[in-house]
Amino acid sequence: MLMVLLALVSCRHDDEIFIPENVTMSKPELSDIKGFYLLNEGNMGSNKSTLDYYDYTTGVYTRNIYGNANPSVPKELGDVGNDIAVYGTKLYAVINCSNKIEVMDMATAKRVGQINIPNCRYIKFHDGYAYVTSYAGPVEINPDYEQKGYVAKVDTASFTVVDTCVVGFQPDELEIVDDRIYVANSGGYMVPNYENTLSVIDIATFKEVERVPIAINLQCVVGDEYGGLWVSTRGDYYEEESALFCYDVRKKRIETKLDVPVSSMWLDGDMLYVVSIAWSNITMSDEVTYAVIDVRTHEVLTRNFITDGTEKKIKKPYGVAVNPITKDIYVTDAKNYVNPGTLYCFGQDGALKWSVRTGDIPAHFAFIGK
Repeated sequence: MLMVLLALVSCRHDDEIFIPENVTMSKPELSDIKGFYLLNEGNMGSNKSTLDYYDYTTGVYTRNIYGNANPSVPKELGDVGNDIAVYGTKLYAVINCSNKIEVMDMATAKRVGQINIPNCRYIKFHDGYAYVTSYAGPVEINPDYEQKGYVAKVDTASFTVVDTCVVGFQPDELEIVDDRIYVANSGGYMVPNYENTLSVIDIATFKEVERVPIAINLQCVVGDEYGGLWVSTRGDYYEEESALFCYDVRKKRIETKLDVPVSSMWLDGDMLYVVSIAWSNITMSDEVTYAVIDVRTHEVLTRNFITDGTEKKIKKPYGVAVNPITKDIYVTDAKNYVNPGTLYCFGQDGALKWSVRTGDIPAHFAFIGK
């Protein structure tokens, strides 16, 4: 028996047990925003994606709220949390390498359903349906990769996939503008043979109607109220650098290219907030950016919205979000990608208000209202 116990202890030596933990970070804030969920990706293959929650009404930050709300779910949230969003009264977490979307009650984070989609990536909603990008094939770096990706159409009442539309290779983020779905095809598994197009899907027919060349290895895409679609490229980490494009969906042309590297971005009104840590295989160094772009004028207002020097503490800026009412700015630090990260809260003036430890690779935000 002693030998068995020793063996069990040694097997658990490298595992981290996630215990729910509440931390009071600030005074309560009373507004139409009740709180936000933060999805921690967790390192691929580690099955350590977790969900945190910050409650504005109490000022309390709670780590691993999913595990606490769903103690009977095997493997908890799963492997690599890639996106999160609220629709109606439900919270949807896209769990990439677990090939599923966890559907939870927005108020309690209790599981109410599961949607099975292979290698799923990002999610958007329109008229009762969820639209989800999928790499479709296995996780595999192969310049001759043969499996194109697709967008799945999901009925949010039954949690079932009702249709699919084939797009380019390894589609990442998507945006819905004027009854069209715009999909950023990356071709990321096919290095150096990256994709370079946006797929355009007509929602009514759910058919791809156009491919728009933008740049290689596309990633993020968000639409503004002026018909601009802001699309980022990761580049190839050599000569082709990460950059940001504005494609006008009405004029059907690229209006602007900005030499602003992008890892994550968040649109708040006319202000597009960008964080990035862009690696170069030529200089063997990172370029760090905390930019704000005015989407009306296409002007880069600043390349560092942090004003008090806190950026010197941030090792790997990874995610960004903005409270639509208070305008507080949230930046996540993935640190070394294998240990708990940090969430930083900055005021509208760019000064640090508070920071808190998160799960591994904190990345994706979803605000909820009362």
